[in-house]
Amino acid sequence: MQLNITTDKKYIISGIILIFFIVLIIKLFMLQIVEQSYKLSASNNVLRYIPQYPARGLIYDRKGNLIVYNQAAYDLMVVKNQVKAFDTTELAKILEIPPEQIKDGFIQIKKVKGYSPYKPSIFIKQISSKIYAVLQEKLYQFPGFEVHPRTLRSYPHKIAGHLLGYVGEVDDEIISKNPYYQLGDYIGINGLEKSYEKELRGVKGVSIYMVDVHNRIKGSYENGLYDSTAVVGKDIICGIDANLQEYGEKLMANKIGSIVAIEPKTGEVLAMVSSPSYDPELLVGRDRTTNYRLLQNDTLKPIFNRALMALYPPGSTFKIVNGLVGMQEGVVYPTTRYGCAGGYPIGRGVGCHNHPSPLSFTQAIQMSCNTYFCYVFRSIIDKPIFGSVENGFSDWKKHVESFGFGKKLGIDLPNELRGIVPSVNFYDRYFRKGGWNSLTIISLSIGQGELGTTPLQMANLAAVIANRGYYYSPHVVKEVKGTDGIDPKFTEKHYTTIDSTYFNYVVEGMDMAVNGGFGGTALIAALPKIRVCGKTGTAQNPHGADHSVFIAFAPKDDPKIAIAVYVENAGFGATWAAPIASLMIEKYLTDSIARPDLEKLMFEGKLLDRHANKK
Repeated sequence: MQLNITTDKKYIISGIILIFFIVLIIKLFMLQIVEQSYKLSASNNVLRYIPQYPARGLIYDRKGNLIVYNQAAYDLMVVKNQVKAFDTTELAKILEIPPEQIKDGFIQIKKVKGYSPYKPSIFIKQISSKIYAVLQEKLYQFPGFEVHPRTLRSYPHKIAGHLLGYVGEVDDEIISKNPYYQLGDYIGINGLEKSYEKELRGVKGVSIYMVDVHNRIKGSYENGLYDSTAVVGKDIICGIDANLQEYGEKLMANKIGSIVAIEPKTGEVLAMVSSPSYDPELLVGRDRTTNYRLLQNDTLKPIFNRALMALYPPGSTFKIVNGLVGMQEGVVYPTTRYGCAGGYPIGRGVGCHNHPSPLSFTQAIQMSCNTYFCYVFRSIIDKPIFGSVENGFSDWKKHVESFGFGKKLGIDLPNELRGIVPSVNFYDRYFRKGGWNSLTIISLSIGQGELGTTPLQMANLAAVIANRGYYYSPHVVKEVKGTDGIDPKFTEKHYTTIDSTYFNYVVEGMDMAVNGGFGGTALIAALPKIRVCGKTGTAQNPHGADHSVFIAFAPKDDPKIAIAVYVENAGFGATWAAPIASLMIEKYLTDSIARPDLEKLMFEGKLLDRHANKK
């Protein structure tokens, strides 16, 4: 009996050993024959992975003009343990840098996260093609140094810096959030370069080389079997008209403010000017950090995108919104007339300029009567059916926000602000609950008070009127090559809460303001063969001279451009904003200017001095 038990144990132990060897053989087979990737992983200590950076996609304007392209650049790399004695002065001369920078370079690379003396480190970034041509011939004199090709952005027109954005090196925060990026990679930091980073960047490739114990390349690994080719980024076509953009930047030279022009039928942005601006070439290459700091410290804030981020009172341009809300709520009609004796007479009053009286609805828009729209605004808020000022104001707010105010319009650019449309809660906190009424907030009737709008929202208002009641979300890009099309949200119509029939009366009033003869506030914006519809605004500014504001669209019956111009500290809307908008419309629709004297006046206007004096 004892013998049988011993025999059984013998068989059990033998079976376990046999199974172990079978599993081991299968595992070795998988590792050595089936899974070559394990072999590659095990060989990491004798392989060097050199990334192949793709060229970023090109950017074109709506007419096919190239506005952003790539130029060759090179990173000088160094493998510290391969460096031998070399002529520091000679290398510095070739690189066009002080000799001290060479010595400092070896100190700095040791501070970089992940530094290894056996692997390449960036020694000098973004060497120009000119310097590289000289260095290439003498590189053999500097063992341990090598060159990796890169590309840098270049701008043939030197325009639209705020809109296009710029490219910069990734930091640890970006790397931690997105494993695609590694130290030394570049990414879109602002503007289109940021919004369309995934489309523009392409896909990195990699070349794998075998290296010896000294990290010297001995040849391609597995004849390039595991290499991958870089995929060039996708090209982008913008709705921007480069000629119009450049013209707008010239008109706004020596002025502070913004121009935004939109194609009403599509929502495509035709021009977006923020002034003062800057040459986008300043934020390219090795001097980018220094130049950015200089721009950032400039008191005129040239890197601040006023088109999307500056909040201004809309001024009298907002009267057309109040007029439309009044018509929708049935408190004003085309035939409604109010008299004006120099201002709104109730409470502390609201002043008005001289004009004929009384006025109908369209005439009130034509002559920009403050008194008329004070009556309209209070009739909305105090409409009996609402039962309270809070309900009336909430209804007004709902209508206003349907025009795109107080919210982001969703443009395909970063940093867009929502703007401000005050709420019941705001006034309850400010005045206490029950401590305010329609007269307390009467300044909203003429686009003042607590309203805050961006120039983009103002241009969108012009597009809403041009379309008689709806808009498309403004967008810069009209096509990404190699894709099915733009984001569907940019093809969706956004309707206001106002019946479309009421817009015709506003259009007539805006037409009369420009083309109606005596009493029109924007006669300077008229064009001989193009029917321009516009509305001036003079926005009060507690910090200095009033702002000059104008919105318009043209042609009247087939609108192809809607525009807003905002010039800080420039006075009446008709003085600067209206003529600038009119010239922009003429330039876009006719590609010529028939009023050289007016153009010269706008080009030579230097309002920065006025701004400085007020400051």
